[in-house]
Amino acid sequence: MNQKTNAMRILDQKKVLYNVLSYEVTSDEYKDGIESAEKLNLPLEKVFKTLVATSKSKKNYVFVIPVAKTLDLKLAAKLANEKNVELIHVKELLPTTGYMRGGCSPIGMKKLFPTFIDDSATNFDKIYISGGKIGTHLEINPNDLTKVIPVKFTKLTID
Repeated sequence: MNQKTNAMRILDQKKVLYNVLSYEVTSDEYKDGIESAEKLNLPLEKVFKTLVATSKSKKNYVFVIPVAKTLDLKLAAKLANEKNVELIHVKELLPTTGYMRGGCSPIGMKKLFPTFIDDSATNFDKIYISGGKIGTHLEINPNDLTKVIPVKFTKLTID
């Protein structure tokens, strides 16, 4: 039986429909979102990873992109109205967001950060995001994310 994560509790509270997909995690070793998508037999273009970036002014931003794509940091900085942004170090992820690498959901972070989702998400009725722990993904309508977090859909990846 799946334990509710913070992300799930928030979705339940806001009455947002979602489905939980999970796989057994056999060790603490997490490879990447592509491996997670393969373990769940999901199409890569529908599985999104959550990246957290910071600016020189110490403001944090969340970028949600397809797992097989790369974030365009110059474009991300421009969208955030910053000179530049860089991904936060893995050791900073848990204290900043409340989530660990491989289980970082855009929903339920310690603070609400400006969140940008790659506009390719709007091509689908359902996408898959981290459920808040390694091995757990949530199937959700991308537009429903706007009910729980401040979201802007825009191009984010390098072609």
